[in-house]
Amino acid sequence: MIIAGIDFGDARTGIAVCDKYEMMASDAGCVAADSYKKALAAVGERVKELKAELIVVGNPINMDGSQGPRSEKCKAFARELSELTGIPTVMYDERLTTVAAHKILNENNVRGKKRKATVDTLSARLILEDYLTVRKREQANG
Repeated sequence: MIIAGIDFGDARTGIAVCDKYEMMASDAGCVAADSYKKALAAVGERVKELKAELIVVGNPINMDGSQGPRSEKCKAFARELSELTGIPTVMYDERLTTVAAHKILNENNVRGKKRKATVDTLSARLILEDYLTVRKREQANG
C-alpha cells in the first residue's frame, strides 16, 4: 500500500511517501502556504499525485500525553484532508520528531534556508518510517 506521511505546519507542511511494499519512506516535498485552506488544497493535490491509499498525519501530543490546541488543529486538518481526497487518514504520535529532524540536520551541517525547507520533509519521513515500523510489528504479531 502506498502511504503518505504528513507533518502539518502553519507555514510549511512536509510530505513523505513509501513504496507499495511499505519498505522505504522517502521525501515527497514540502508545501509552503500562507493559509490553512491553501495548505489543505496543496497537500490534497500532492497526495493524490502520489497515489496514496492511506495518509498518516503527525499528531503533536504533549510530552505529558495531553493533547493541546496544536493537536486539535492537526486532527481537523487530517479529517478535512480525508474528506477532500477520499483517502483515509490516521493520526500518529509525533513527539520528538522535529527534535530528531533538527539533530539529523545538525549532524549533516544543513543550515539556513535549506534547513527550513528540509526539516518539515524530514519530519514527515520520520513520522512515516516510525508508523511503518509499528505497522509491520503489529502485522507480524497479528
